[in-house]
Amino acid sequence: MTLAGSNIKAVVCTNVCKSYGKVPALKNISFTVEQGEIFGVIGPDGAGKSTLFRVLTTLLLADSGTASVEGMDVVKEYKEIRKNVGYMPGRFSLYQDLTVEENLKIFATLFHTTIEENYYLIKDIYSQIEPFKTRRAGALSGGMKQKLALSCALIHKPSILFLDEPTTGIDPVSRKELWEMLRKLKSQGITIVVSTPYMDEASLCDRIALIRDGEFMKIDTPKGIISGFRKELWAVRGSNMSALIGHLREVDGVVTCFAFGDNHHITVDNTVLTKEILRSRLEEKGHNEIYIEKIEAGIEDCFMELANR
Repeated sequence: MTLAGSNIKAVVCTNVCKSYGKVPALKNISFTVEQGEIFGVIGPDGAGKSTLFRVLTTLLLADSGTASVEGMDVVKEYKEIRKNVGYMPGRFSLYQDLTVEENLKIFATLFHTTIEENYYLIKDIYSQIEPFKTRRAGALSGGMKQKLALSCALIHKPSILFLDEPTTGIDPVSRKELWEMLRKLKSQGITIVVSTPYMDEASLCDRIALIRDGEFMKIDTPKGIISGFRKELWAVRGSNMSALIGHLREVDGVVTCFAFGDNHHITVDNTVLTKEILRSRLEEKGHNEIYIEKIEAGIEDCFMELANR
């Protein structure tokens, strides 16, 4: 197991490309992951996150480029990499007809270890599902399935974890619990590379890469990405939100407009547009109960701004 603080990068990826037929999935992906950090790959479904993880865990060959994990080449030293990484795919892939305990024993045996030998690694996670160890995996709730999958990924004492959308499809409480577990694993020196489509999870990572259509748009700390957002951003809402978004896009001085929860977020050219002018234009279109406020950008705002360059 490579310890945090080693001079070896946990992950080095250089100009990795992968296509499925004529459809490019990864386009010249290059990045590094430091030992002991939580590195997030943030982007929508179909952006290339799972393909990247499969390349880095030696399950898929890239068309071009190079990648190494813990200093080992993903092509030449794939057997050694598989001994040193834990991988949790996006889809639950354990044995549905076997019990919780049977699944964990199988994974421990495959890596020539036992549950007892490495129980300390999974105690905080496994103790929450241990009362159900005789229940079939297929009968578990979404959150419990993820805890079992994470336990199986950890049982052989990996130095690095690759977690592909671990919080997709689980309830908010389970999402919070899982991220608390990841922080504890980080404190034990385990490097974590995690993907998610949820922009609000970006702030829980040390550094993030924003991915779209197989390309990394930007890599930085969450704060670094937000600080790079230079445009004036307003939140706007009114009594008819579905009509409002179309009318906002017609206003001179509105550069971009996207729906964000209860509001529409717009970037504006403030040399052309003021709040008073915008309010007047919207009232002319029949809108009322109009709310306009300047706001600070979030990660999702930064993602949309980068995607529209």
